[in-house]
Amino acid sequence: MSNEHNIYGRSIYFELADEHDAEFILDLRMNNKFNQFLSQVSNDLQDQMHWLRNYKKREKQELESYYIIKRIDNNSNIGTVRLYDFLNNPMSFCWGSWILNEQKTPNAAIESALLVYKIAFENKNFEQSHFDVRKENEKVISFHKKLGAELINEDDLNSYFIYKRETYHKILKKYSRFI
Repeated sequence: MSNEHNIYGRSIYFELADEHDAEFILDLRMNNKFNQFLSQVSNDLQDQMHWLRNYKKREKQELESYYIIKRIDNNSNIGTVRLYDFLNNPMSFCWGSWILNEQKTPNAAIESALLVYKIAFENKNFEQSHFDVRKENEKVISFHKKLGAELINEDDLNSYFIYKRETYHKILKKYSRFI
């Protein structure tokens, strides 16, 4: 199920972020339980609101999508995820700003990852995803590898991956119960 702005899974849905989400996003990003592997942001609500206003301009140009992840059962905000760095040759996107708080549903991680790929590969017709994960973030690296992400490079700080549309379609049967 989906409408123009919301994309639904089994227990969660994505809603496009806007300026009214600034406090929730800032609280998530400033929480030391969740921000260890994220880029630093200013702890200023006005800065976050300004960033979101600029983001909405990029969204209108179809350069980026930033979602609030919400529970279906009570509509509470449980996280964020962002699609950005859209490339043309090959048609590729990066995703990140992926944070899930303690109120997440039991399957929110796999469900949100599959919804990201559903949006990108089925709705936006991307061919692949390119993304990096901090090397110390072993749980997330393991998660991506289990879904079939290909490690293509490493440096001192990051592991770099691609995830192809064909891989998504191959694993979809196994994981379809989540979306």
